[in-house]
Amino acid sequence: MTTRKDSKVSKAEPEKKPAASSAAETQAAEPVEPQSGRWSNAVREILSGSAVMSVMAIVLSIIIGGILIAATDTQVQQTAGYFFSRPGDMLKAIWDSVSGAYSSLFQGSIYNFRRPGFVNGIKPLAETLTFATPLIAAGLGVALGFRAGLFNIGGRGQMLFGAAAAGWVAFSFDLPYGLHLLIALVAGVAAGGLWGGLAGFLKARTGAHEVITTIMLNYVAFYFVYWMLSTPGMLQAPGSNNPKTPAMKDTAILPNFFGPNFQLHFGFFIVIGATFFVWWLLNRSTLGFQFRAVGFNPNAAKTAGMNVNRMYFYVMIFSGALVGLAGVFQVLGTVTTGFSSGIDAGIGFDAITVALLGRSKPWGVFAAGLLFGAFKAGGFSMQASQGIPIDIVLVVQSMIVLFIAAPPLVRAVFRLPKPNPLAAANIAKLQGKKAVVTK
Repeated sequence: MTTRKDSKVSKAEPEKKPAASSAAETQAAEPVEPQSGRWSNAVREILSGSAVMSVMAIVLSIIIGGILIAATDTQVQQTAGYFFSRPGDMLKAIWDSVSGAYSSLFQGSIYNFRRPGFVNGIKPLAETLTFATPLIAAGLGVALGFRAGLFNIGGRGQMLFGAAAAGWVAFSFDLPYGLHLLIALVAGVAAGGLWGGLAGFLKARTGAHEVITTIMLNYVAFYFVYWMLSTPGMLQAPGSNNPKTPAMKDTAILPNFFGPNFQLHFGFFIVIGATFFVWWLLNRSTLGFQFRAVGFNPNAAKTAGMNVNRMYFYVMIFSGALVGLAGVFQVLGTVTTGFSSGIDAGIGFDAITVALLGRSKPWGVFAAGLLFGAFKAGGFSMQASQGIPIDIVLVVQSMIVLFIAAPPLVRAVFRLPKPNPLAAANIAKLQGKKAVVTK
């Protein structure tokens, strides 16, 4: 019996180990991620990120635009008839048409090397910034709605009301320079905010879908402003039968920079401030946190004690105000000799594209607005110098929207890796285990 007990004890004794050695073995047994794996994960995260997807969408759209430019070029079509006998002629014609078109796009939007002097050469960049200014403002308004889960496509109506209010103040009153400009700005922003807030009120009180209400309000705004432009004593210029306003008074016009030869006005710096404000609102304020929470999950936000309907109303006011600011820039910075019902110039709908390309982030919208401003400025240069239809630029913009809305297609074309949503969670879990073992 003693022997059996001793044998049992002797068998059990090796199983007992000191706590320190057990912790050390556990730590040693813990899998350590190799350095190459960390680098591969980092590269994967970069290639699957939204910024790379946006850049690849732009590149793919430019490639398709180049194909369309070559296909519509008459020289390319002529050389295609004898391609098999002299293929070099067709390849040269394709290169000349595509390179000439995109060279004209660059020279019409960034810098024109053919003009004498740096001041004259930089004028295209000023044109790009001028075109981009209302696009950025309206894009910020649409992006703010996106972040709160609202699809604001009523930019046209909000721009028209903002332009009508700012223009009425600009040509109806005689005020000192700074005060007149400030009141016109405030009037335009307030009018746009009220028109956008109307859609938010309908959403909050009745549950009406914002897409339907903003579309209908676009028509209401257009015909109402057109009626005011056609009615004497409202917005119509005195003694005129055309639906157009009188010229804006000099005390209400945004000042131009770099002299009268440049159209770049102070609105560009205002829109930089607006971008800072939207960034601060979304990322540093309590109200912006509630906007984002409602956009992520309105049911969870309601459970957390947030008034979801009130947030819908507030966000549409801010969104409409920013889009109304774009209308102010059109009236007080670009079309100062009077405006008609086409003052929006399609910016209200282009803002949706800008917001999508910018991933609804303030500085992303700012960069996207600059890009589309370059397309607008350079498109006219392409048409004038190379005879390229302006519709090609519109096709490129439309293709950008298509590829932004279809990330799997872009990944398939460029063979980009798919995002791994569990990678960060697995790394955090592994780090947590290591921390526990170390303690």
